[in-house]
Amino acid sequence: MKFYDCSTAPSPRRVRMFLAEKGINVPTIQVNLREGEQFSEAFRAINPDMTVPVLELDNGVRITDAVAICLYFEEIQPEPRLMGRNAEDKAIITAWQRQMERDGFYAVMEAFRNATPGLKNRALPGPDNYEQIPALAERGRMRLQRFFTRLDQRLAQSAFVAGPNFSIADITAFISVDFARWVKITPAEEHRHLRNWYDAIALRPSTKA
Repeated sequence: MKFYDCSTAPSPRRVRMFLAEKGINVPTIQVNLREGEQFSEAFRAINPDMTVPVLELDNGVRITDAVAICLYFEEIQPEPRLMGRNAEDKAIITAWQRQMERDGFYAVMEAFRNATPGLKNRALPGPDNYEQIPALAERGRMRLQRFFTRLDQRLAQSAFVAGPNFSIADITAFISVDFARWVKITPAEEHRHLRNWYDAIALRPSTKA
């Protein structure tokens, strides 16, 4: 088994944090995104989509999506449960995980990839080039502000994003907040519940993975 990672990228960090919570170690190969290693012929043979993370299983099967990789490890090592314990719990956590991804993680990606000079013509990850659209960068920043407000409201009612227990939804939300610093956006002083939740999550050893 091999895990293709980039230590500076937020998407594979979601998997690293998930694995750390479960106490799982996987042999890791670093892919230097800054130097464009993901575009090399060698890496294209591993993942034609030219993105990380990638989990390569011992039988040669490759899983190329962060949440799908987490699901694989949840199945082979259920405890501690990070994606739900029963049908209702799994459905609720999945819904919140997708909301954190859509409204947080993807909002930062929209703002960052459409405004960063080094990503000219790379407004979307993957094998195809797309021009940056400045208006989408502004929209991403607006979405982030609303994301922080709504997440703060949710955390005023719940200890964790998806309910009383820490889950993959908290991992995605936490990394989205960190990722937002790349576009110089942080929770405001009035986001008291969000800031308290963030400080508590930051104490977990998995955040250093």
